[in-house]
Amino acid sequence: MRPQAHPGLHVIALVEAAKGTLALLAASGLELLGPAPLQRWIHELIARFHLNPEHGGLAKFADMISPHSVHLAAAVVLLYGALHLVEAWGLWRARAWASWLGCLGAAIYLPFDIYALFKHPGWIAVAVLVINLIVVWVLGRDLFKRRH
Repeated sequence: MRPQAHPGLHVIALVEAAKGTLALLAASGLELLGPAPLQRWIHELIARFHLNPEHGGLAKFADMISPHSVHLAAAVVLLYGALHLVEAWGLWRARAWASWLGCLGAAIYLPFDIYALFKHPGWIAVAVLVINLIVVWVLGRDLFKRRH
């Protein structure tokens, strides 16, 4: 018998569903736009910030954009979105595997959140760290209750 989903799981499930939906929209947008508008936007950024259009990271990035790379990026974003939607469904249904997936996924970001807090201190870095800690705590508590 599986436990009833508590409101914390539902809130996390809604956030994951939103992330998954946005990722699916982004993947669709990449496929619909193709490489030409992306290259144009990067060249506009280079011009706006008076960067060297022949050298530098953005110029190299613009050169790497091709139909194949756009399809590859869209596929990766599609998989990312699908994973978040599956996780959201599992959390809404109080599935243990979804709590494991969400807990591990949020915990992976914690070292980067701590690094960001020290590198760029501010309320945004603190908020991101606190939110991820809450997610890990809620999902970890759910997993702990399942074992006991």
